[in-house]
Amino acid sequence: MIDPASIESLKQSIDIVDVVGNYLELKKAGANYKCNCPFHDEKTPSFNVSPAKQIYHCFGCGAGGDAIKFVMEYEKLSYPEAIEKLAAMYNFTLRYTRGSGGDYGEAKRVLELMQEWYSANLDREPQALEYLRARGVSQASIEDFGIGYVPDGAQVMAFLRSRHIPLPKAQEAGIVAEGERGEFYARLNRRVTFPIYSPAGALVGFGGRTLGDHPAKYINSPQTRLFNKSRLLYGYHRAKEEIYRRREILVCEGYLDVIMLHQAGFRTAVATLGTALTAEHLPLLHKGEPQIILAYDGDRAGVAAALKASRLLAAHGFDGRVVLFPDGQDPADMVHRGDLGSLEALLRGGTPLIDFVLEKIAVSHDLSAPREKERAFAEMKSFLASLSPIVRESVVPKAANLLHASPALFAQAADQRPAQRHLAEEREDPAWQSILRTLIENERLIDEVLDIIAPEMAGEYREAFEALAAGRRDHPRLQGLAIDERIHPLDETAFRRTLRAQIERYYRQYLRRLSLDASIPYQKKSYLIRKIKTDILPRLKKGELVPYASDLTL
Repeated sequence: MIDPASIESLKQSIDIVDVVGNYLELKKAGANYKCNCPFHDEKTPSFNVSPAKQIYHCFGCGAGGDAIKFVMEYEKLSYPEAIEKLAAMYNFTLRYTRGSGGDYGEAKRVLELMQEWYSANLDREPQALEYLRARGVSQASIEDFGIGYVPDGAQVMAFLRSRHIPLPKAQEAGIVAEGERGEFYARLNRRVTFPIYSPAGALVGFGGRTLGDHPAKYINSPQTRLFNKSRLLYGYHRAKEEIYRRREILVCEGYLDVIMLHQAGFRTAVATLGTALTAEHLPLLHKGEPQIILAYDGDRAGVAAALKASRLLAAHGFDGRVVLFPDGQDPADMVHRGDLGSLEALLRGGTPLIDFVLEKIAVSHDLSAPREKERAFAEMKSFLASLSPIVRESVVPKAANLLHASPALFAQAADQRPAQRHLAEEREDPAWQSILRTLIENERLIDEVLDIIAPEMAGEYREAFEALAAGRRDHPRLQGLAIDERIHPLDETAFRRTLRAQIERYYRQYLRRLSLDASIPYQKKSYLIRKIKTDILPRLKKGELVPYASDLTL
């Protein structure tokens, strides 16, 4: 049982604006903060957070309470679980009247023990130190960021036994995983480790970089009650004071980019954790109302990630710009070479977010072909519709200039009749029709599924899913689904059940294709088959929506 005095101390040490702001994108409104209510659907914000009274209240549905009540309702936790979650988030040590503490306290203890051990291991592993030195990482940065090393899995399991840590508790902390036959194994194995912290500085998980030829170069801790990679930014706990001071945040792609940028004095650098920027990152990015600088590789994948992030940020009213690193360069390499002048010049430049989206739409179509130009126009018009009226009006001339078209065209209604014809011409899949119709009706779910669904999973509906993910709701097939009275949106329980079934079907079909593909090297094929059979499918059977594994490519 948690000591009541300890609960009161926790309440005194947290701020409800900061707590709610970790989940929702709050905007100042007089003495309070406002946003759309997460507990009922609404278009006009009626959810208010009072920093003076340390309470929240929705004038639409009546929901209200303090920070603990909010976490209970939002995370669907019991009262003790919500307290422990907050304590873990804010690195607060709870006192218990009996026993050794709750699950969150135990997970925190396991993580801290592992970090201490990983860090000590680094000095005993010459290969890991050699790798870091070769990348230009200084001893000061190794210590500041807590870089460590995890040896082979047998040593991990031996360490857990020596510290009397039950394997189920280690699993809850994301240190071990359970195989198909119920056996436990270490998730990280022979990797350089990067501890990952919450914005408040609490250790919540690890990233690991292989030193061998493992197909997955980087992996993170799995989703746990402490670790949600879509709400975290690597390095944020170290960068936040500088972010607030400079009102600027530099978002890059990897752990080493962040470490080397900080080492060179660019102390607003953070990185996503192997995932695209999502709507769940927005509350964190909004704190301090900084300008967003997206510093991404200039290759195809980097441009695609920058485009997706720019669409998302522009639609939510963020200001900022995109910086693409040319010729295979990245920030870490430029710092290592001492090319700080060029790096600083690059980061001072860049393309504004909205301009970047419009320009990429234009260059991705052959504007000399009328039908291609029409598609580019539809895509631009859809993007502009996501912007505020004032911003939209100011950028329409640029959009028109890029297309060599009249600005007046952007005010005309689109002809939706082709949508119905196109839908009838394609094969139907009732499950994916229901999934897409649900996503059309419930935008909140779209960002939630982007890390779970790869476009190819949607089969015949791949193009429609990609359009929906990109915010292009004028796609003919989506318009057809939206007006087809035979297709109904699912409630969230049915939606997740249907989605899980489709994902499982995809991986089983993938296994069959994989077994027949003689072009894949044996080592990689063995790894892929083992990953699907012992990790992905068992988790799906248990009811988990498993994030798509990006290394599963044929």
